[in-house]
Amino acid sequence: MTASTTDLSDAHPEVQAAAPIFTDFGGRRTFGGPIETVRVYEDNVLVKAMLETPGDGRVLVVDGGGSRRRALVGDVLAGIGAGNGWAGIVIYGCVRDTEALGDLDIGVKALAAFPIRSEKRGVGQVSLPVSFAGVTFRPGWWLYADADGIIVSRTELAG
Repeated sequence: MTASTTDLSDAHPEVQAAAPIFTDFGGRRTFGGPIETVRVYEDNVLVKAMLETPGDGRVLVVDGGGSRRRALVGDVLAGIGAGNGWAGIVIYGCVRDTEALGDLDIGVKALAAFPIRSEKRGVGQVSLPVSFAGVTFRPGWWLYADADGIIVSRTELAG
């Protein structure tokens, strides 16, 4: 990502901006790429399965229902994602292993940190539009994130 979210939003007023509810946890504070999605609730089996696939610079958007009772991503899953070329993960839910997340070359934004791991039922959906923080995240659309926030666009943006 070469331009900031502020510059991109100034140049492209049609973008959607997510509500400022996320905290940075990953080692990469600025990231962007095409969106892939997963919807789960307190269960990260499908999150892991997605991060085990080639990321090709994409951003995984996880609709965890906003739960603050289980962490959906920790250092192991984020490390898998970084190793497979994912640019970032945005989680409408919690993460854990936050000190280790900060050492990984992947963007991670989530609502909060929480130490309890997720359940392992394998329940959820992938590659569908998900909505939270005032934005609908659609597979194939573009997400850009930095310290100023998250914006979403139907197409790749030039700074």
